[in-house]
Amino acid sequence: MASTSRTRTGRGRGRGRGSGSSSLPPPPSTLPLIIEEFFIVVYEDPLVKKELPKKFADYLDGKEPAKVYLRAADCGPRLWTVEVLFDGQGRMYLDKGWEKFAIAHGVDFGWFVHFKYEGDDVLTVKVFDGTMCSTEGDMP
Repeated sequence: MASTSRTRTGRGRGRGRGSGSSSLPPPPSTLPLIIEEFFIVVYEDPLVKKELPKKFADYLDGKEPAKVYLRAADCGPRLWTVEVLFDGQGRMYLDKGWEKFAIAHGVDFGWFVHFKYEGDDVLTVKVFDGTMCSTEGDMP
């Protein structure tokens, strides 16, 4: 019986094996830090300035905005302007303007506020009440 030989063309089930290049991502230490989403829990007066996570403040290091624009996920294109404070020790706070946003969206003790950074100093916000349910649709 004559033997037949097959020649590999680099296509098919091999999925790149033996090609000499790796399809693995670089190790985590070489990837840029991208913080897109985070949340805060309202443990104190919901109307006073709110500290954002240090990791997010670190992400903005060198490009700290004087203000951010909050967009409620359930309220279309309206943006709420909120001044930002940096305390010089790596902490970032939502300050003037937060109170109006919090009142308009009924933020209360024990609630979770979820933020998604959209770039250009815009944060999309979802508010969850003490039952861990979104309050979208509850506001007038």
